[in-house]
Amino acid sequence: MSGVASATSVPGAADASGGGLFSTIDWPRPWYDSVRAAAALLALDGDSVIAGFNAQATARGLRNHAGLPLSFVPQSALPDGTAYEEHIGATGCVPTRDNLHDFFNGLVWLSFPLIKRQLNALQAAQIALAGVGKSRGPARDGATIFDENAALLVVRDCAAGAALVQALRGHRWSYAFVEQRACFDADAQVWLFGHALMEKLVAPRKAITAHTRVVVAGEDFFGLDHDGRRAWLDARVARDLAAHGLSTADFTPLPVLGIPGWWPDQDQQFYDDATVFRPKRQAVAP
Repeated sequence: MSGVASATSVPGAADASGGGLFSTIDWPRPWYDSVRAAAALLALDGDSVIAGFNAQATARGLRNHAGLPLSFVPQSALPDGTAYEEHIGATGCVPTRDNLHDFFNGLVWLSFPLIKRQLNALQAAQIALAGVGKSRGPARDGATIFDENAALLVVRDCAAGAALVQALRGHRWSYAFVEQRACFDADAQVWLFGHALMEKLVAPRKAITAHTRVVVAGEDFFGLDHDGRRAWLDARVARDLAAHGLSTADFTPLPVLGIPGWWPDQDQQFYDDATVFRPKRQAVAP
């Protein structure tokens, strides 16, 4: 899950589109590892993604939390006055536009269907309870942030993994990314989930930051191949969300281009940039 790739295309969606909107995606970049397999299987009709998404969703037998078959439909199919999340929960239909944002959303549905299903269940339940309203509330806010901007930091259940998590939560960036650089891949992996986060990384900037959820894993995870790890993560995180719910307090910030191997020239000066790698705010005494 690391290594800086060159700006070349790979087989799959970028080539299938014949240029156009999706040719701007630099597929070998490590931040697309979590969805690249789904993209490589996607046949596009120009810049249209719906038919390709539906073919994969049908082949995989994907369903929403109500057991309805999952399908992708044009944005115009969303009735006026109906919330996006509510519509998916009630119909199994995901309103989709032909743009990068919804393209990555579809890829995440295909790559992490159980997490997406559980997030939609949380959102639909909150809407049913409180309506749409001007304020989402903490549970729906948490689900929306997860959906749009989350990364999953998987750490080995060991002292090194625990120390890395504490360093990141304490914003001790130099310790986490320089001194503990060897932990990444060996004892820690970052898997991007948020589709808005993936869209932003089409034009990478140093300041792009993920809302990160920590997942502690044992040898049962680290002994799997790439597809097996993704399936393990999908099932584990979905199960945790179903059991414990979600709030905005569940995340820790992570500047994604600081992840070892995700950007060139990651020397000490790179991490000393306090406009990106910010110190943790000190609690104000009452």
